[in-house]
Amino acid sequence: MKEYMLLIRNTGDSKAGFTPEVHKEFVSKCEVYIGNLKKEGKLVAAQPLVREGKIISGTKGAWKEKPFYVADEIQVGYYHILAKDMDDAIAIAKGNPEFEYTITASVEVRPIKMKEEVTGFTYPKTV
Repeated sequence: MKEYMLLIRNTGDSKAGFTPEVHKEFVSKCEVYIGNLKKEGKLVAAQPLVREGKIISGTKGAWKEKPFYVADEIQVGYYHILAKDMDDAIAIAKGNPEFEYTITASVEVRPIKMKEEVTGFTYPKTV
């Protein structure tokens, strides 16, 4: 199995109109999705991200800090998964409940680099 990161993106206010009942239903479906991935041995980690923070850029001695705007598309969570290949990872991403509840969701599916070819350095992992 290979490791992939699913970066869940949406507009920060995509669920602002949810009633408490719909929000609870959404969260419950996410819990089922996570539970199924765990049961299948395909989940390493998954967490939502709080919709506040800062964007840091620049260089040492010339740092810039600015807020990000939750009305813009932001990363709202991630799943660190195990999959046979990219197609399997994409199939897992398509099952994310985010797609059932908003039309602005997207998932970036990225393989995780485990080793540097040039130096042979192996990145630490907890799997």
